Amino acid sequence: MVGVRPMFLADWTGALFIHFRADRGALSRVVPFDLDLHDGDAFFSLVAFTQRRLRPSIGGKLAAWMSAPLAEHAFLNLRAYVRVNGEPGIYFVSEWIPNRLAVLIGPRLYGLPYRLGAIQYENPTYGRVAAPEGQLIYHARPQSASKLAPATSGSLDHFLLERYVAYTSRRGVHRCFRVAHEPWPQMRVAVELGDTSLLASAGTWARDAELIGANFSPGVHDVGISSPTRVLTRVEYPSYAS
Repeated sequence: MVGVRPMFLADWTGALFIHFRADRGALSRVVPFDLDLHDGDAFFSLVAFTQRRLRPSIGGKLAAWMSAPLAEHAFLNLRAYVRVNGEPGIYFVSEWIPNRLAVLIGPRLYGLPYRLGAIQYENPTYGRVAAPEGQLIYHARPQSASKLAPATSGSLDHFLLERYVAYTSRRGVHRCFRVAHEPWPQMRVAVELGDTSLLASAGTWARDAELIGANFSPGVHDVGISSPTRVLTRVEYPSYAS
């Protein structure tokens, strides 16, 4: 939580994380930063959640009223795992949202790869995202004896969930922003994918990836979101052999 001066605050609720193991070389070709690996493997995730009460961190009720058109809507994020200057983070490959105004503002302000999509969530059990490029449909259920708790440090769940800096790339400009919130209260869930044409539209690296599991969290509140800053391009970082 230290080191983030929030530009915005928000609640992120009903979050389902669906994880995939990807071909390391193929994924590296679509991510402009070095991949962060766990036991030598590369991963990406789909994260389905709803943002509520987005508001500026200053300005009180007036600022919240002015930001109301952006305050609440669902997201589907396609994110990869990166490490920049030794720090773990995420890189947003694609994001689908139903809010047209946010689609106009988010890419310009944060470099976010927003695309329009119709979203229906009943997390943790069901979700459907429909966009011009395809659909994603999933069904999920808690695994037996699963209980909500933060992921154990050092585990794969912790690697995939506990990330507090995000990177974007738009028109050759690379940006990052930080978030601050309590650790995700989470539990493992079993997930079955129906129509995955939306995932396949990202490329063969996504279509051919291996589904490895999922986590559900009821959410985190009063998330601090920093302003964006520009970062170095990938060629200025050491690369690894794929």
